[in-house]
Amino acid sequence: MKAAQLTKYESDFKLVVRDIPTPTPSENEVLVQVKVAAVNPIEHLIGSGSVKLIQNYDMPLTMGNELSGIVTAVGSAVSRFKVGDAVYSRLPLTKIGAFAEFVAIDEQAVALKPKTLDFEHSAAVPLTGLTAYQGFTEELAAQSGQSVMIPGGSGSFGQLAIPIAKELGLKVMVSGNARGRENAATMGVSQYFDYKQENYWESLAPVDYVIDTIGKPELSHELSVLKSGGRLLSLRMGPNRRFAKQHQLSFLKTTLFSLAGTQLDHQAKKAGVQYHFIFVRSDGAQLAKITEIVERENIVPAIDPTQFSLAQVNEALELVANGHPKGKVLIRF
Repeated sequence: MKAAQLTKYESDFKLVVRDIPTPTPSENEVLVQVKVAAVNPIEHLIGSGSVKLIQNYDMPLTMGNELSGIVTAVGSAVSRFKVGDAVYSRLPLTKIGAFAEFVAIDEQAVALKPKTLDFEHSAAVPLTGLTAYQGFTEELAAQSGQSVMIPGGSGSFGQLAIPIAKELGLKVMVSGNARGRENAATMGVSQYFDYKQENYWESLAPVDYVIDTIGKPELSHELSVLKSGGRLLSLRMGPNRRFAKQHQLSFLKTTLFSLAGTQLDHQAKKAGVQYHFIFVRSDGAQLAKITEIVERENIVPAIDPTQFSLAQVNEALELVANGHPKGKVLIRF
């Protein structure tokens, strides 16, 4: 089968498409024929070696974290899926490989894809959906009736985060561009701030939580709108000591992350809040819950119209890294 592989960590890495053996599923795995693989910023973090303290891979490495496809074989102990099932997955971090014609995946990381979406749109859901779900339920431990602000929430993350937050009973506030206002209102946000017209930190009442999708340039504003004891969850600013402890990393890695996150933790402590960082994991049971929300709310994630094949994987990576995609970038098989 064809697969796009990384041969070594480099800041300007390029993947090589080559023929490798089709995997044989173990007793707990399903073999999936990949229909569509999604390209995400995490590919650049992995390829450049930026996250090798969290997960270091043997080379060559078949890349790709997110896919939709059809089950073509099942292991002897698999009970939840059968040949012919249309599925999707955020692959386990320890065993990625979506940029390939076939991939063997632990059944616990797989869910049936939404019936309301085709394979293209389904492939755009798992990573973002699980990030939002785990962020709200685990990192923030959010409770019904509480409030969350999402700066930059008019983008692809907000498309799934807003309805998931509403499902959990949260009051949601968002900032974004002008064209995102109508869609956000349809999803039930309580307040929408057009970032070119108004500064949310000047008029927003204090909130319980902030989810950061922008990074350090927004940090002071995000901290300023949190209630005392609130939590800031970042998708962009990097891990800290809390992250290392939660993931039971080694003493060396814990020390390194503690040092890297010192300034963030100091600023959060000064504001009387907690700083959290998330590195989303695979979870088929949670993905099944997200599927229900997607189907019920008729969510259709945005996908970029540019067509990429596996042979064009490096062009797809370039668009994600340095272009301005109009939604999730996809590789179609």
